Amino acid sequence: MWSLPADIVGRFTYLSAMNSLVTRFHLLLTAVTIAITGVAVLRVPADFGFVALWSGGTPVWQWPRDIALAVGPTVSLALLVGFFVIGRLLSKNHFAKTQHILDPALTLLLAIVAATQLGLLLVGVGSDLDIVRLTGFGLGATLLLLGVVLFEAERHTYAGLRMPWPIASDRAWRLVHRAAGTTTFLAGVTLLALAWFDVGIGVLVISFAVAMLAPALVAALISLLARN
Repeated sequence: MWSLPADIVGRFTYLSAMNSLVTRFHLLLTAVTIAITGVAVLRVPADFGFVALWSGGTPVWQWPRDIALAVGPTVSLALLVGFFVIGRLLSKNHFAKTQHILDPALTLLLAIVAATQLGLLLVGVGSDLDIVRLTGFGLGATLLLLGVVLFEAERHTYAGLRMPWPIASDRAWRLVHRAAGTTTFLAGVTLLALAWFDVGIGVLVISFAVAMLAPALVAALISLLARN
């Protein structure tokens, strides 16, 4: 009766090892997020509201405890499933070329979720340590550096952004990377500003998602336009 959970974990670990996008470390990060959530459910009062937005020093938007705490585990599991499917869909050649990008990307995303969940726990128990804002500062600084790297990147067979379609010319490749680099840099600046002014947990968490998605969407759009 007690062997079923172990069997499920073992099978998932075996399947993830085949693709090497979802590793045991990624499973560990997800387990940490779920564990933090369990502790928060036990320690944070059921009627507690997380201030998601401040206006003039007054909270104008609050997240109910159960809704706020459910976001982290849901996002983590969705990321695991999404990256697992991506790994299965890639050919061996494309997988070898993109693994060094997708693996750390998943690690970063799961780490952001875990840090945010820890921040919710600390806020809920009345701690003065605001991990969510610290995560905003850390992610913002990381995006600033990544934006500069992408903007200055030179064309290389295995380095740079990976698109589902080829980028034919050197000019188009530079255009895509400079657009993505600029967007990434601006996302970093925005996160740093939002964390500095302490706009609220909700706005910061939404900004984390937007900051991670916007550069990829801009790069995809510019690369499509450059093909025409």
